[in-house]
Amino acid sequence: MVEPGAAAGIAGRDPAWTGGPDFADLTREELGARAGDALAHGKEALSDAQELLWASDRYALLVVLQAMDAAGKDSAIEYVMSGVNPQGVQVVSFRGPSAEELDHDFLWRISKALPERGRIGIFNRSHYEEVVALRVHPDWLESQRLPPGEPGEQFWHERYEDINAFERHLDRNGTRIVKFFLHVSKAVQKERFLARLDTPGKEWKFNAADVDERARWDDYMAAFEDALTATSTSWAPWYVIPADHKLVAQALVAQVLVQAIGALDLRWPEVSEAEHLANLEARKRLESEPT
Repeated sequence: MVEPGAAAGIAGRDPAWTGGPDFADLTREELGARAGDALAHGKEALSDAQELLWASDRYALLVVLQAMDAAGKDSAIEYVMSGVNPQGVQVVSFRGPSAEELDHDFLWRISKALPERGRIGIFNRSHYEEVVALRVHPDWLESQRLPPGEPGEQFWHERYEDINAFERHLDRNGTRIVKFFLHVSKAVQKERFLARLDTPGKEWKFNAADVDERARWDDYMAAFEDALTATSTSWAPWYVIPADHKLVAQALVAQVLVQAIGALDLRWPEVSEAEHLANLEARKRLESEPT
């Protein structure tokens, strides 16, 4: 977790981390098996936690996923959430804003996509594109038709303030927020790009424009460093997930989500005395039916 008030320190975090010294001697196959077991347990626990979240109907959980391309956002959603009741989850992928969205403030379309109580909402990319991608490409701000002024350091700090206030408002009203930066290395991104080109049926996942963005790698890392440092708060923390090994990343994401729901101290709904008596009467009627 990026401690609130501390630097994110992305450059000092190993994207190939696999659990520390206790796992250092494992082969790749052994590591995959251990991570797969951890993921399976995490998925089972997350399924139970999601059911309790749904039944209690008091909180929502918002999961934010940010990363460079090919870091594994889609696969994290696919595998981590594969055991959860689909009725309790919604996934929103944010692309370039529409003309209508550009006529509103940058958080307007985010507000419309928030999960209701009892559900898990997943943002595949999010409002953080506004302080990462747009910071790398400040000319993209022109389409937002903002009041006059150059987007200097103060502009970005004010956006961080707006995001922190927005997320605090959500937390105060029952939407708990967990944010993940899937930290992939430049070398592994290259491997995954080439695999998409070389694997039959996978080329559609490759976008030549991604290579242009890859050329701005250092700019993106600087933008993520600033954004995570400024917006990891006690009410909406950032987690930097080592993403070079997908199973390890997925197991870690599942564990954090289970802990986040568990921290809500939820309770199963209780029926009133009148409802209980009505249920007893209904049971008698059921049992008296001829078999």
